[in-house]
Amino acid sequence: MKTFFALLVGIAIGIGAWWYYSNSHGKSDVRADIQTDVRSAGDKIETAAKSAGDKIQEKLRGWKLLPEDIKDDLAKTGKVIRSKAQQAGQAIADATVDARTTAAIKAKLVANRDLSALSISVNTTAGVVTLSGSVNSPEDIGKAMLVA
Repeated sequence: MKTFFALLVGIAIGIGAWWYYSNSHGKSDVRADIQTDVRSAGDKIETAAKSAGDKIQEKLRGWKLLPEDIKDDLAKTGKVIRSKAQQAGQAIADATVDARTTAAIKAKLVANRDLSALSISVNTTAGVVTLSGSVNSPEDIGKAMLVA
C-alpha cells in the first residue's frame, strides 16, 4: 500500500512539473522566439524600404523631377519637359511626318497612269524621300521623281 501511495505521489509530482513547464517556461520561450523573429523581419523590411526610398530619390534627382526642379521649370517656362521626353516626342512627330509623306507620294503614284505604283518603293527617313524599283524607261524615272 505504501508503494502504491508513493507511486501516486510520484505521478502527481511528475504531472505537476510537466504542467508547470509546458504552461510557463515553454510558452514564454516560444513567445520570445516569435517576438525575435517579428523584430528581425521588421528590421529587414525597414532596411529594404529605406533602400528603395533612396533609389527612388536618386532616380528623381537624376531625372530632375524633385519638387524644387519642377517649381523652377514652371517659374521659368510654364512647362515641365525633360530632354528624353522631348526627344521621344520629336522622334514620334518626325516618324509621323515621314509616314504621311510616304503615303502622299504613294497615292500620287497610284493616281498616275504612266507609272506602276507596285513597282516603285517609297521610303521616307528624316524628311529624305528615296524611290527604288523598276520602270520601263529613263523618262519614267523623271516622271516618278516629278510626282514625288
